[in-house]
Amino acid sequence: MKNSLYLFVILIFFGLNGCADSELVENWKNPDIESFQAQKVLVLAISNNVENRQFFENRVVKQLRDKGVNAMNSDNIFDDNFTKRPKTENEVNALEDMLLHNGYDAILVSKVIGAEDKVTLIKSYQNFNKHFETFNEDYYSNQGLFDQNEQLESYVVYHAESVLYCICPEKERQVIWRASINVTKLDSEKKAIKDYCKMLMQTLEDQNLLITKTKS
Repeated sequence: MKNSLYLFVILIFFGLNGCADSELVENWKNPDIESFQAQKVLVLAISNNVENRQFFENRVVKQLRDKGVNAMNSDNIFDDNFTKRPKTENEVNALEDMLLHNGYDAILVSKVIGAEDKVTLIKSYQNFNKHFETFNEDYYSNQGLFDQNEQLESYVVYHAESVLYCICPEKERQVIWRASINVTKLDSEKKAIKDYCKMLMQTLEDQNLLITKTKS
């Protein structure tokens, strides 16, 4: 019995920690590139939610500029009609050539590639270590477990991806780095975006990409 209770505590603990705000799921870096600092980088979020896209891009641009990176958001490149229709491959190639002509040598693309609903226990562990002297106390304190709305909490996990592309002059246009990050949205999309940005900046700095590592 004691072992089963111990296992229950472990499962609850890891279940709650599984609700961390952001988690780096995949982190791949081109093995031929040790570090990369851009002369000018375009920050592009691909999303049909204009408000969230602008919030994300502006936040990433500000954080990169604070680190000395010459970063621009997509509003400097695209007008309101740019995304109204799908672009052909030739049009996308022309866009890349235009960016190169305007001094850009890197593009940081971010997008949500999926989302799923999650459920976690929020009531069952609360009285686990609490000992009751009478049935009345036990029942009164735990009767909320009869109500599924009280013992379960729903939240959304976004599966997002960021990719850093090089469009360097006279060099092969290639992927420098990509990462997959899961972000939990408990109550606010803006907070989820902030958490994603924080993980993004930390990972770029750890990989010595765009951001030069701060010497300790």
